[in-house]
Amino acid sequence: MKIAFIGLGAMGFPMARHLAKEHEVLVWNRTAEKAERHAREHGTRVASDLTECANAPVIITMLPTSSEVDETVDKLIEHLQPGTLWIDATSGDPNVSRETAKRLARKQVAFVDAPVTGAVVGAENATLTIMIGGSAEDFERAREILRINGKTIIHVGDVGTGHAIKVLTNSIMGATVWMTAECLLLAKELGIDIRTALAVTNAGSGRSNASENLLPMRIADGKWPLVFKLAHHDKDIRIANSLSHQLHASTPMLALTQQLFSASLHQLPENADYIEVAKIVAQMNGTSWDA
Repeated sequence: MKIAFIGLGAMGFPMARHLAKEHEVLVWNRTAEKAERHAREHGTRVASDLTECANAPVIITMLPTSSEVDETVDKLIEHLQPGTLWIDATSGDPNVSRETAKRLARKQVAFVDAPVTGAVVGAENATLTIMIGGSAEDFERAREILRINGKTIIHVGDVGTGHAIKVLTNSIMGATVWMTAECLLLAKELGIDIRTALAVTNAGSGRSNASENLLPMRIADGKWPLVFKLAHHDKDIRIANSLSHQLHASTPMLALTQQLFSASLHQLPENADYIEVAKIVAQMNGTSWDA
């Protein structure tokens, strides 16, 4: 099947590579050199122009925000063919997604929101978890395409629910990273070896993905790789917080997490990874993880 893949960032680049194993993949990226490299290395074909992507029966977008997705829809909508399936793998805004779906439906184009989790390593190894919002029929069409990218593909509800659960789970992770960093810093300040503190935490009730997989290499080994930009994570938590406001819900921990991550965004370098908020936790206490 011919698939147009738009957006070859850290996640999109390997996802398009896996799809090319079974499909004819047309790639487009704002930085043309990246699309050309993908074609050279993985046998995909570079779209001569963005509008060429409208000829594919399946279009996948993996872009920074829903705003870029909307801009792409603006450029393609007059060229789209009835029956096309648009899969938006962006970590986006569910409210925007529902409006996008309505716009595309008027052109008889189906839309599903299909954000992913599992970080770059999951994209590289095709072990992503993919959460999809859309009709049952459209979910089945999307699952058949995306099965090569993920080990777990879940239908979470109507259009918008995929994006909603993605930002909510990212918010949970953000809060867990922050709280775990606070408590481990306290342990360190109390004279407990950080590896010992991690071992006890991971053997007990404080165990989490943050304590087991995310923080150890950073705070114990001093390695801070870029896995997911803090700017993107902050955007997700902001969306989650806006959903809470929309529902008139009382979610003080979510609001606080958003404030802490937004403050960290202004304190850390532009391309900081989201786990680097642990550095801000240390700075707020007049120390560092290396001290």
